[in-house]
Amino acid sequence: MSHLNDKLRPLLDDRGILTDAADIEPYLLERRKRYHGQSSVVARPKSVQEIKSIVEVCIEDRISIVPQGGNTGLCGGAVSESGQLVLSLERLNQIREIDSANNTITVEAGCILANIQNTAQEARRFFPVSLAAEGSCQIGGNLATNAGGINVLRYGNTREQVLGLEAILPNGSLFSDLAGLRKDNTGYDLKQLLIGSEGTLGIITAATLKLYPYPDHSVTAFVALKDLETSISFLALATELSGGTLCSFELIPHIGLEFACRHISTCEPPLSSEHDWYVLLSLQTSGSTINLDETLEALLESAVEAHLIDDAVLAANEAQAARLWKIREGIVEGQLFEGGSIKHDISIPVSKVPRFITEASKAVSQRIPGIRPCPFGHVGDGNIHFNLSQPVSMGKDEFLSRWEEISELVHDIVDRLGGSFSAEHGIGMLKLNDMQRYKDNVALDTMRAIKNALDPENLFNPGKVLPRS
Repeated sequence: MSHLNDKLRPLLDDRGILTDAADIEPYLLERRKRYHGQSSVVARPKSVQEIKSIVEVCIEDRISIVPQGGNTGLCGGAVSESGQLVLSLERLNQIREIDSANNTITVEAGCILANIQNTAQEARRFFPVSLAAEGSCQIGGNLATNAGGINVLRYGNTREQVLGLEAILPNGSLFSDLAGLRKDNTGYDLKQLLIGSEGTLGIITAATLKLYPYPDHSVTAFVALKDLETSISFLALATELSGGTLCSFELIPHIGLEFACRHISTCEPPLSSEHDWYVLLSLQTSGSTINLDETLEALLESAVEAHLIDDAVLAANEAQAARLWKIREGIVEGQLFEGGSIKHDISIPVSKVPRFITEASKAVSQRIPGIRPCPFGHVGDGNIHFNLSQPVSMGKDEFLSRWEEISELVHDIVDRLGGSFSAEHGIGMLKLNDMQRYKDNVALDTMRAIKNALDPENLFNPGKVLPRS
């Protein structure tokens, strides 16, 4: 691709283009190591105009572009093939404006999620998108995949935080709508078309995002459930009695707690006795109108009286709350030490979560005796990370070789229960077969028509999201 290098170098500064193999390698690594990129050129523009110029060159030479943010995706959505240009948004990282009166912040695509959260907090505002990779993921990637996280129950997915968007389209034109209006009833909502499209319809360069009053009061509890089935009744009770302050409701199995405490030094069992299922929940509010301590205590008392929970521990301060949340994070970290893990990011109607977990756990255990299901996550919005650790007696490679077989088994159950095989991680390359198998044909045909209309040459992130027809 030397001819591409020659055309790009006059458009970019010395840091704007990488061709050395050692420099390029970090942009080719995929987080779960299921894929490895092949590109020999990485462009690192620092302005929207530079991106526009790069796209124009690629259109002229019919070179496809793989946009890349923090490269923290879990489905291969930013993996390049030979002959493709990796376009990193990491240098497009300015916070353009924070408007406290309008409760908005306008940011460029390369901004680290945690930096946006911190900037909002400095203005006594709150940006609610929060996930494990927030210290390294970039908002452009969050938007491109419509990321979820722990606060979806109260605030919604990333797309629900967006009031405006700026993007370079596959014809090289700039789409810009960053006004930050909450009411704009003037036809198609084009920004929502681009959010979740994983760079296949446009390269997101900036966004105007909603902010909320900073939640200066929060309480957290780690609760032992009577059983898996009572998680849904407990959720309903928490929603009813929390006065709109419930923001997180995370399901944790005993095996997940065990993994975290066994391998992560900062994790320890919060309760004196063992239970099969737990919930980690948080309430948040601004101001002093609601006494959260009293609200949480009354909620837990009601749950005990209703025979929904067996035990609970309340965090006495922020440090204790952080230690409880470390358990939730430690489940994923701990699994790494338990060998191979086949992972699923599914959503199901909330009422059917216990049924799904029970049926899917039984099915995979019959298929691979000794498999260790570790279902956890955002039960409050129906999103369960149905992760499966290898049997102790089975080798890692042998176990992971059955990924597609086991995923089809799990996703068939999800589909039968009216759920989705992808809740918050996106499609990328990993789930193309699932798209073909489970996605409605009319929906697929419509998506292909949109792709063909906007990107007839298939230059923007080809081979992602849409299976070949």
